[in-house]
Amino acid sequence: MYFTGTLYWVTRVMAMYGGLSAWVAVLINALLIGYMALYVTVFTLVVRRITTISGSSGLLVAPFAWVTIELGRTYVLTGFPWVLLGYSQSSVLPIAQLASLFGVYSVSLLVASVSATLALIAVSPPNARRYTPAAVAIAIVIGVAVWGSRRVAASELTHVGEPIRVGLIQGNVDQGEKWDPARASAIFQEYLRMTRQAIAQGAQFVVWPESSTPFYFEEDLGGADMVRNIARTSHVPILLGSDQIEWHVEGNRRTASKYYNSAFLVRADGTTAGSYRKMHLVPFGEYVPLKELLFFAGPLVEAVGPFSAGSDPALLPVAGHRISVAICYEVVYPALIRQFIARGSELLTTITNDAWFGNTSAPYQHFEQASMRAIEEGRYLVRSANTGISGIVDPYGRVLERTDIFQAAVLVGEARFLQTSTFYARHGDILAYASLVITIAALAIGRRSRKI
Repeated sequence: MYFTGTLYWVTRVMAMYGGLSAWVAVLINALLIGYMALYVTVFTLVVRRITTISGSSGLLVAPFAWVTIELGRTYVLTGFPWVLLGYSQSSVLPIAQLASLFGVYSVSLLVASVSATLALIAVSPPNARRYTPAAVAIAIVIGVAVWGSRRVAASELTHVGEPIRVGLIQGNVDQGEKWDPARASAIFQEYLRMTRQAIAQGAQFVVWPESSTPFYFEEDLGGADMVRNIARTSHVPILLGSDQIEWHVEGNRRTASKYYNSAFLVRADGTTAGSYRKMHLVPFGEYVPLKELLFFAGPLVEAVGPFSAGSDPALLPVAGHRISVAICYEVVYPALIRQFIARGSELLTTITNDAWFGNTSAPYQHFEQASMRAIEEGRYLVRSANTGISGIVDPYGRVLERTDIFQAAVLVGEARFLQTSTFYARHGDILAYASLVITIAALAIGRRSRKI
């Protein structure tokens, strides 16, 4: 039920853009939902095993088991950590600050702990002791809320670092028109116009969405020169999304060997500072997992671009500082964003094309998850989305600026380059892996007790 309610929009994407009939799209989405539900099944089996041995007190292990299956969802089969439990608190800022210490998994642990103690009250014999775990959980929640409120109120990270005015371009280009040759020139000219508008409003750095150019940036010299000219004449760097081709040269023959979903940075002098290649590809969007088994999804397999995954969490230079770029749903991978910080990223940027999602809950889910990364890493996050939501989030998860979906918009606001690291940025998902150890230990102890 949970994954049906949060992933229902996948059916629309595959039917509308994957060339599948409605029933095949529903079937494939049902398989995805069923796969995701397997993790919850594992959780219930683990908790059942522990409570069979330890009685109702075994429910106290349930929060750790839940975080363990979320960790599995993040990494097994390349991972799909969409809408983890902790994201339910992304707009409850005092609670969400816990992510700056132990990541989104710690927020999941806190939410699951409250639920587990309530379940313990429901199934335990009526005595005073059954309320003790709940009292402890409530005390922890209050403690986190008080600490988190003070952290947000102090907002120390908003008073340090060098400020920069960022211009976010939301072109609102319909996915069906994106690669229409008849519309390509008009789309590109509109992006150039909006870029000039952002610069006129004081933008010192302009960000375009994912795959924003209706051509390959490195291959269409005429289009690329127009972007370079704006950057050069205004002395403003531009970050843009465009597909990239890796060529194989043999003699006088040149053939395309790989395609990448990439981001390019054009310096203020008009030259290319570098590029970042997307490392986590979207299943059923940029590659089809288990192609041999999904033989009935032929049109989808043909429609999905033959993208390859990048391998380097490269940083790009802006105004003497280093920034990182997460493309599309890469931003839901905490460990990847932490790699950027470890390399020295001072500003998180994320570019995406959420036109695929339509008017569903997916664009809102995506934005909330991106906001959590700002809290975890103690960085400003700027997000440019083709159809929204574009916005600027401060290191405490406060949304400073945001757009509506399916509206063309130019958004200019202030962010800051920061270098201070949070505890999570320095130490990572130690609490998540501790949860894994605790879960395995509880199962092992239970097994030994059963044998005795």
